[in-house]
Amino acid sequence: MRLSNNITMDQSSTIKKIPILTIMIVGAFLTTFNQTIMTVALPTLMEEFNILPSTGQWLTTGYMLVNGVLIPITGFLMKRYTTRQLFQTSMFIFLAGSIISALAANFPILLTGRLVQAAGAGIIMPLLMNVVLSLFPPHKRGSAMGFVGLAIIFAPAIGPTIAGYVLETLPWQALFYGMIPFTLIIIICGFIYLKNVSETFHSKVDFISLVLSTVGFGTLLYGFSEAGIAGWSNRWVIASLIIGIAALVLFTWRQLTLQNPFLDLRAFKYKMFSLTTIINIGVTIMMYADMILLPLYLQTARGFTALESGLLMMPGALLMGLLSPVVGKLFDRYGAKWLSVIGIVVILVTTYSYTNLTDATTYMFLIMLYTGRRIGMALFLMPIQTAGLNQLPASLNAHGTAISNTVRQVAGAIGTSLLVTIMTSRTNVHLQELMSAGSTSGTTKEHMVMEASIQGINDAYFTILIFGVISLFLSFFIKRVDQDPEEDTRENLKKEQKMQG
Repeated sequence: MRLSNNITMDQSSTIKKIPILTIMIVGAFLTTFNQTIMTVALPTLMEEFNILPSTGQWLTTGYMLVNGVLIPITGFLMKRYTTRQLFQTSMFIFLAGSIISALAANFPILLTGRLVQAAGAGIIMPLLMNVVLSLFPPHKRGSAMGFVGLAIIFAPAIGPTIAGYVLETLPWQALFYGMIPFTLIIIICGFIYLKNVSETFHSKVDFISLVLSTVGFGTLLYGFSEAGIAGWSNRWVIASLIIGIAALVLFTWRQLTLQNPFLDLRAFKYKMFSLTTIINIGVTIMMYADMILLPLYLQTARGFTALESGLLMMPGALLMGLLSPVVGKLFDRYGAKWLSVIGIVVILVTTYSYTNLTDATTYMFLIMLYTGRRIGMALFLMPIQTAGLNQLPASLNAHGTAISNTVRQVAGAIGTSLLVTIMTSRTNVHLQELMSAGSTSGTTKEHMVMEASIQGINDAYFTILIFGVISLFLSFFIKRVDQDPEEDTRENLKKEQKMQG
């Protein structure tokens, strides 16, 4: 009997799962944490290198672009190379990027280091999820995915807090120097404990698919990222989106016609995988509300420090991390449907409260709202993703995780640009209204700018409610499904039934 991804039950019992998962989860935690520290560090780095925000934002945009280009390729890489080869190579690349960033004497070198880091980090999360699918049968994956949630959820939540503390007490280089010893420890442990968990196939690279994927996802993510800064009417934004969409249409057509596709899109013929992937788009956009809007409100409109902003997020982050394994066990027992419904309802209620922020909203009230949102996210984030992947046959595990992570990356770019665009445009509208009314009320310009900024953030949060309602509606259609058998297994069953008939 086969467990998944070419591992038999007997082989699985001899593999030490805990050391493998622990090493990979810590690696994923470190790379995910690294992705979020720039949200707090960017103002310091802009002052250090005397650069404009439009230049400094490439530290995050460039990181996201490299991740977005690499993730679709992981489906092919995980079939071609062993788990150990991919993980260790990724961590070595990440280590090189951390060293370059720590030693950077100017902005171009720092940006180069960040891009190298992203090249190493891009494959870690899809690889980790594929390992879980390979080592655990569907009825036990929820608990394992719950611990994976510690990396996906906990790291970005505490990243701003730790980064804020480091920046207030140490030079900015400490953010990167601090990652070097942890990365080395992970690499050493990987050499000792990591085992391969899937069978590899020597398949040739389809260079046309590689080019189309790189151009398509790269230009699409660039277009969405720039739209939040330059506006949707910018010619470079429009050109990037058109080129990206055209390349992805050609990429999709090619994958559907190839016998051994670069990224197997046949995963979308499984209804539960397709449904949960659509829900994941709305869920990811909702997640970016906290990551983008709340720091802007706290630091720009209210004048809180980076450390105070990070500390506000700490209780919710801790609770979310603690809940993740518990939610995994609940998923194994009850499925994803009602966990998702309850979680999204919690998100909708707390998000509605965010649409009425003022310059007098108390710090404690904001902590409670943020913690409530994180509880909601803990309830549905991993169950939704795992429910879809559970339906895929083992041969599509690698491609399914690559597709799932790619969709999240693109949805994140869309969410960022959409929220920034709405916030900026609505802030300008509110500022004009306040200035017209302020000419007679004697309100200072600084106060009007602050009020307009808060109202613009409120409007952006209201947009999140729309995605939440759509996700809630779709969640009612989630069902517990069995893993689809492999094609050869299905044919054997048909033959047996025919013989018995």
